[in-house]
Amino acid sequence: QVRLAESGGGSVQAGGSLRLSCAASGSMHSMGWFRQAPGKEREGIACFDNNGRTSHAEPVKGRFSISKDYSKNTVYLQMNSLKPEDTAVYVCAADFARACTAVVGIPGWGLWGQGLQVTVSS
Repeated sequence: QVRLAESGGGSVQAGGSLRLSCAASGSMHSMGWFRQAPGKEREGIACFDNNGRTSHAEPVKGRFSISKDYSKNTVYLQMNSLKPEDTAVYVCAADFARACTAVVGIPGWGLWGQGLQVTVSS
């Protein structure tokens, strides 16, 4: 069974940067990052698939960037210019077949990580 291992969360001041990592124990077709802030619904942030498609949600475009190291089956989320409103639990997801679509939707992801807390202070 493929498992996801997330790392890189933490606390940072506004304007700072963090890089999240999500390592899959096997090869996955697509991987993505999602987040859920207190009192809010989970939202898609970014995704990547092995056909080269990437997508970033509007709130993070120009600040966050998703990338993948194929040799390590690891996807990264580089987060720059962080804002207090980026504070949330960030969760990695992966799937054997789901495509990364223009809108980073939640349905259809077969595997989910445990989540990482990211806190941005003003």
